[in-house]
Amino acid sequence: MLTLGKNLRYSLALKSEPESITVLDNLLVQFAKNHKLNTHKYADACVAIGEALNNAIYHGNKLNNDKKVSLELLFLKNQTLYCTISDEGLGFDYNNLPNPTLPHNIEKLTGRGVFIMRYNAYKCAFNAAGNKVEMQFLLS
Repeated sequence: MLTLGKNLRYSLALKSEPESITVLDNLLVQFAKNHKLNTHKYADACVAIGEALNNAIYHGNKLNNDKKVSLELLFLKNQTLYCTISDEGLGFDYNNLPNPTLPHNIEKLTGRGVFIMRYNAYKCAFNAAGNKVEMQFLLS
């Protein structure tokens, strides 16, 4: 953790394994305990960030432990949280995903991650390759 005035930056290089999601969860829980945040908005951010990490581990790096997932969180004193997650995978076409709310997709067990990320974040953008996502959350 790096403190910049009242701004905080966390940078992590995580293994491409399910246990890394627990590392993120523990960081986010500790962060919530240390700051007075809108609980509902912070929960939305945690869900979106968890989905992004899950996608990077499973779909991007395909659980390959030789590949890392980079996570950066920047919390500004105005209660804005920026999150960047990137993987070492080939990426994907984020503009061409099935709509998980359509009747023929509603009962599928997968395919909701990007939808959830976009719904919960104030802003959500992918790089051209589709192996890096940047999200912004307004927590006040």
